[in-house]
Amino acid sequence: MAKKSKKKNEFTGRWRITWMDQWDQDYVDDEVEGFIEFDRNGLGSFHFACVQGQMDCRLTTRDGKPAIEFSWDGNDEMDAAIGRGWAVVKDSQLEGMLFFHFGDESEFRAVKAAAKRKRRK
Repeated sequence: MAKKSKKKNEFTGRWRITWMDQWDQDYVDDEVEGFIEFDRNGLGSFHFACVQGQMDCRLTTRDGKPAIEFSWDGNDEMDAAIGRGWAVVKDSQLEGMLFFHFGDESEFRAVKAAAKRKRRK
């Protein structure tokens, strides 16, 4: 198995979901402020409404521009759920699609969340 890249990329970090075409923002933020997060090690997670997922991510290109694609597994309420998705950064905003296997799909937009500062002792 090939090692996953640990170099920093424009997707790395937590992104606050600000819009989904299938659900209103109150629903997206039902349990927590909806987010999608990409780690440097090629993994990630998301949580919106009652949906949580762990992602396996790959950097790629779409229309000649950097993109990220991922598969995911997790839960939709108490039911197991799996799917896939992709995202690109456009004008400092993350834009993409999230797909549920044999189910819903939704476009989404997100903005980079403010980095948490480390406290000095």
